[in-house]
Amino acid sequence: MKWNSVVLKLWATILLLVFVVLFVLLVLIIQFFNDFVGERATDSLTNTAYRIAVNLERHDDLEFGLEVAWELLDDVTNAIIITDEDHIYYSQQDDAEKFTLNYFYNDPVFKKVFTGNKTVKKEIQLSSETGNVDQALMIGVPLDKFSNQKGAVFIYQSLDVMNDTMKATNKIIMWSALIAFILTTVFAFFLSTRITAPLRKMRESAAEVAKGKFDVKVPILTRDEIGELAKTFNQMRKQLKINVTALKQEKEQLSSILSSMADGVITFNKAGEIIVTNPPAQQFMKAWEKEQEINNDTSKIPQKLINLINDAVANETEQTGEISFQGKYWTVIVTPQFDEQSIRGAVAVLRDMTEERKLDKLRKDFIANVSHELRTPIAMLQGYSEALMDDIAASEQERKEITTVINEESQRMGRLVNELLDLARLESGQMRLYKENVEIKPFIERISKKFMGVAKVSNVRLEIQVETMKKVYTFDPDRIEQVLTNLVDNAIRHTHEDGLVRIIVKDSEKGLQIEVSDNGSGISEEDLPFVFERFYKADKARTRGRSGTGLGLAIVKNIIDAHQGTIYVKSKIGQGTTFVFVLPQENERKL
Repeated sequence: MKWNSVVLKLWATILLLVFVVLFVLLVLIIQFFNDFVGERATDSLTNTAYRIAVNLERHDDLEFGLEVAWELLDDVTNAIIITDEDHIYYSQQDDAEKFTLNYFYNDPVFKKVFTGNKTVKKEIQLSSETGNVDQALMIGVPLDKFSNQKGAVFIYQSLDVMNDTMKATNKIIMWSALIAFILTTVFAFFLSTRITAPLRKMRESAAEVAKGKFDVKVPILTRDEIGELAKTFNQMRKQLKINVTALKQEKEQLSSILSSMADGVITFNKAGEIIVTNPPAQQFMKAWEKEQEINNDTSKIPQKLINLINDAVANETEQTGEISFQGKYWTVIVTPQFDEQSIRGAVAVLRDMTEERKLDKLRKDFIANVSHELRTPIAMLQGYSEALMDDIAASEQERKEITTVINEESQRMGRLVNELLDLARLESGQMRLYKENVEIKPFIERISKKFMGVAKVSNVRLEIQVETMKKVYTFDPDRIEQVLTNLVDNAIRHTHEDGLVRIIVKDSEKGLQIEVSDNGSGISEEDLPFVFERFYKADKARTRGRSGTGLGLAIVKNIIDAHQGTIYVKSKIGQGTTFVFVLPQENERKL
């Protein structure tokens, strides 16, 4: 049984109340009996003293009067009679040494009997034969037997007699109180157990209901208020089961709707704390956590979203806005939530507009770049063809130069169109890969020889480094050569004179890893996310020689994806650029 149970609390309350009442009554009764015994003893001694005094006054014969007086005393009471200043009589001759005439005449209390004709009372000390000091009560009354002499009757009794009487009485009272307390304890425990038994049943049933077991029923044992409480509890349990079932169904339905939504949904309370999120919203929060780590920020949600929530709660109207970080864009709609008359929070709907922004940018860039790339060769073709038509060329040499320019520009247009077609086929998945076992070292050496002349003309040093354990890998050699051609060509064009371009081939856990690095001008951080997009070009002021079409890296990315590989770029302005791609391992076919 727990110490904080209702049974013990009720039992302890009753016991405490009875204990306090019994204790107070015990103290009062003991005090009353003690006072009563003391008063009775005092009255008894006083009456005996008066009887002795009256007896002495009635008899003229002093000897006879003393005999009668001694007969009035019991075994525990002694008397001393003083008739005048020279005569004193004792009921016990042993008192002669202790109580002399001077003892009474010099004592300030007993002296009042002689001088004031008053009855006095005083506790005195008696020395016993064993050396102990006993307390005694002495009463003194005046004796006016002789007209010219003043006398007194002193009678005393040991207080041990009274104390024994009081102890016996106190013992009886305390035993009575103890028996009453024990009986009350048993009765209180029985009563509290009887009263709280239905309450314990209800507590056990309530605990089961709290665990979700709504089929538990409380037995109705009585027809009093506790029985009515049990009946009400059973009705509440039934209604609670209905409400919880309905709430659970609504929650599951709402959870299914939120989980199936493509937009992120975040529910906030009035204080701006997050209550409910769905998977897209959780992705948004993870992205924001990464942003916090980068910027050493401690805010749980973006400040712009906090401002929208505050505006929605303050103005009680829908708020819209845009949030962007880490190259991603979200459109946010914040709607206040009402609880009857007041606002209890807000709901934020986040739509990821990153892909839409990218597609829109790609569409605009594609049109602009294609127009830009075609405008120059078309203008040159048109101008030089008109020059031929107008016979502007004065000599055969000039005619040859014009036709050479027309041929180069037409080839440039052809390359652009072919690369566009290749990119379209790669992105649509229509281009087929012809994979075969390739000896990696001769393959890399052949590609490097192809660019030795270009590198020499550009005064750039080209190095290769093959560190593979395996000699043969499986991939489409033509397409991987196209990848390396684009990467090495870009590296040479973006490297200053006396620069270095390096091709490093090595094994990795995922397969064959090839790096093409340079120590050239590098790519700015804001341009890095777009390097593999169509028509991307670095700042032309940092390139040397001819400029590409801007489709090479997009084709590279699609070829690597077709091989189910990965490619990424690392670059810093002024320190160079490194492109790394990994081709997954495949079981080599025998040559």
